[in-house]
Amino acid sequence: MQTYDIQRAYDSIHASYPGYRKLPVIGVTANFSDGNCSLADGYCTSILRAGGLPLIIPPYDDTDALLSTLEHLDGLLLTGGGDINPLYLGEEPVNELHSINHRRDRQELLLTRLAADRQIPILGICRGLQVLTAALGGTLYQDIHTQAGTVCLKHDQQLDRSYASHTLHIEPDTLLARLFGTDRLPVNSFHHQAVREPAPGFRVSGRAADGIIEAVESAEHKSMLGVQWHPECMILAGDESMLPLFRWLTAEAASFADAKAVHRRIVSLDSHCDTPMFFHKDIRFDTRDPHVLVDLHKMTEGHLDATIMVAYLKQLERDDESLLAATAKADRILTQIEAMVHANASWVDIARTPADVRRLKQMGRKAIMLGIENGYALGRDLANVEHFRRRGVVYLTLCHNGDNDVCDSARGNGEHGGLSAFGREVVREMNRTGMLVDLSHASEKSFYDALSLSRTPIVCSHSSCRALCDHPRNLTDDQLRALAHSGGVAQVCLYGGFLRTDGTASLPDVIEHINHMVSLMGIDHVGIGTDFDGDGGIPGCASASEVINLTRRLRAERYSEEDIQKLWGGNFLRVMDEAQRGN
Repeated sequence: MQTYDIQRAYDSIHASYPGYRKLPVIGVTANFSDGNCSLADGYCTSILRAGGLPLIIPPYDDTDALLSTLEHLDGLLLTGGGDINPLYLGEEPVNELHSINHRRDRQELLLTRLAADRQIPILGICRGLQVLTAALGGTLYQDIHTQAGTVCLKHDQQLDRSYASHTLHIEPDTLLARLFGTDRLPVNSFHHQAVREPAPGFRVSGRAADGIIEAVESAEHKSMLGVQWHPECMILAGDESMLPLFRWLTAEAASFADAKAVHRRIVSLDSHCDTPMFFHKDIRFDTRDPHVLVDLHKMTEGHLDATIMVAYLKQLERDDESLLAATAKADRILTQIEAMVHANASWVDIARTPADVRRLKQMGRKAIMLGIENGYALGRDLANVEHFRRRGVVYLTLCHNGDNDVCDSARGNGEHGGLSAFGREVVREMNRTGMLVDLSHASEKSFYDALSLSRTPIVCSHSSCRALCDHPRNLTDDQLRALAHSGGVAQVCLYGGFLRTDGTASLPDVIEHINHMVSLMGIDHVGIGTDFDGDGGIPGCASASEVINLTRRLRAERYSEEDIQKLWGGNFLRVMDEAQRGN
């Protein structure tokens, strides 16, 4: 009988091709005691019922194995268990502390931080909620009965774990409220430790009647949620009221897996970052440097293949000495970028052409392209255009915040009434040498002057929509249409002040600007220029490590893989190809 059952299952698998549906892989942390790795059945059962594939992660200390494990995960479930050792949190143990597991604590605190860096969806249960909180900078009560004030509920029930013992109040307008469709939820309870303060970037989404925090979630549109109760025990007993938690995790994991797959197949390019502005802090590009939003680790975590690093020049005086100093500074910054790249040549290289970017992607290396932000770098010497193009500069932003000798700025005084006579020569020379004309920061008159003069399409490397956020740095609908008509591209900027007039922008605002541009210009003329390290970055996409969150949002908006390839640099590289071929 047993052999027959196996054969029937085997035959069923091969009755059609491919014979199975691919499930998102959910890593599940395991308990460890008395030399044995163990896991309560409810966790894996709940994941399977929700459509996920559980992968048990035993406690181990090998960091290479940990990092390799994370590469294969689409989601992470932090499970229940013993108390967390307060020494890891910089505290001394109180008398009421229960048993701890040093080996498990160390691994899971590290695992959680690394998973969060990679934007892997996370669900924490009971102890898992506390691990999530502690790992990301929140604080815990070692014992609620002695540290949390008036605790009037029994938080360690003697009832069977499949039964609820108290009611949870769910905060309105939270993920938890959407999942359960109610503001009151019966839950079970087996804990004496709890969240004191959520980690930065999290909010409380549920409390017990005595005020104890029993659920937290990301306040930054990230896929992270923690609950204090044990939903898996109720599911194991046949009560499926808690399945929404596991369905949420598997759905988020499937979305994450899809975005990773898209990024493996496309070339992703951020058209503007200002990381060189922090070179004076002796940053290291091969570390996860806290001073900057773009480095090798963050680009890898966010699945970003390439970025255009600019030599930014503040608009200062325009006497001969100051202009020479500006040119020298641009050269110096470009040399610093090159030195940074060459110091990490095994992992990154300078790309001078779109073909270089694609080649480096195939080699598994990151690409850095060079740009200059502010035509102030040219001084009044037209020969500097060819000089910088020979150095590998792919675009020049004609101005910054202030008029210069090239053109009027969106934040200037209208000195030239658009492009100056010298500015017209500059645009022609940029066309000749194959350098892109970038009109972010330019006044409307400068924009239209350059648009009518340039023989090749122009770009706006980091600008958003004035119809949605009335800022002079943003582009009007007429500008967007004109830019598309000429074959150019506009790259949505992730600076909050260009996305919302009150500056409180987040991921949905970025999507709104992208949608607006696409509706006016068509998908072939829109892209993304984050302005990371130049005040760009919003909750949910605050550094290069988080750009995959934007991709997930775009997929949720029903953008196809081809569309996303265009938005994440394909359109910009197409225009760059045209400019470089046209010289």
